[in-house]
Amino acid sequence: MQRIAIYAKKNHPHASTFAAEVMDWLLQRKFEVLLEEDLAKSQGIVRDYVDRDIPGRADLVIILGGDGTLISVARHLGTQEIPILAVNLGSLGFLTEITKDETFATLERVLAGDYELSRRMKLDCVVLRAGQQLAHYSVLNDVVINKGALARIIDMEATVNGRYLTTFKADGLIVATPTGSTAYNLAAGGPIIDPQVDSLVITPICPHTLTNRPLIVPGDSVIRLHVTFEDQMVHLTADGQVGMQLQLGDVVELQQSAVHTLLIKSPTKDYFEVLRAKLRWGER
Repeated sequence: MQRIAIYAKKNHPHASTFAAEVMDWLLQRKFEVLLEEDLAKSQGIVRDYVDRDIPGRADLVIILGGDGTLISVARHLGTQEIPILAVNLGSLGFLTEITKDETFATLERVLAGDYELSRRMKLDCVVLRAGQQLAHYSVLNDVVINKGALARIIDMEATVNGRYLTTFKADGLIVATPTGSTAYNLAAGGPIIDPQVDSLVITPICPHTLTNRPLIVPGDSVIRLHVTFEDQMVHLTADGQVGMQLQLGDVVELQQSAVHTLLIKSPTKDYFEVLRAKLRWGER
């Protein structure tokens, strides 16, 4: 690893300052450091590259922030599978497992090649309108179709691998990866899925039919959601950050991406320890 990219949470009171510490630490060890635009400006650095060049040049990505920052950067990396060292600047995150105090000791190990990767599944989400591709999203957590506050119950015809599943009548629908199972899916009553399990979960939001329950399907499934309602207040959201308004007749197609997000595992805690800490299992 020679070129190391740093991304930091925007508008965080300490992210830019800590990024400067990490950058200086790396420069002292003769590594080349790449900074995203806003971070470079905050450090008074003039770059000879633009943000879209970073994924093709970096050997390692360091993220300083939280899970939302990581999800945003994972989308920016596109088809590049680059190891990500995610440092949480607040409370422990589901994805950002490394604490600020652990940063430099963990970096020492990573740069010496002493680390393990967690390969996280991503989803390709395509929106088709009149048979033409209208949008494409690369998703780490989930795709959500939901209605506005005054919209009617949504009707969505779902198929899995070309076989009819059901027509969901609900406030919305979530399709989540194992990584995303601890996000909106969990709040909507869906199961937690270990990231090593090759699967997807389909979870209705407040279903009109009370017997509709979350369904886990194989990770290589192709899920198609056919919009059979007409309403001006229904949206698709990818990873809670980007999305679009849907129309009657739109088809949303989801399947596992060929690209993974590569997260460097914490050397001091495992996935179940993170769950216990975040969900406060065992506390009275």
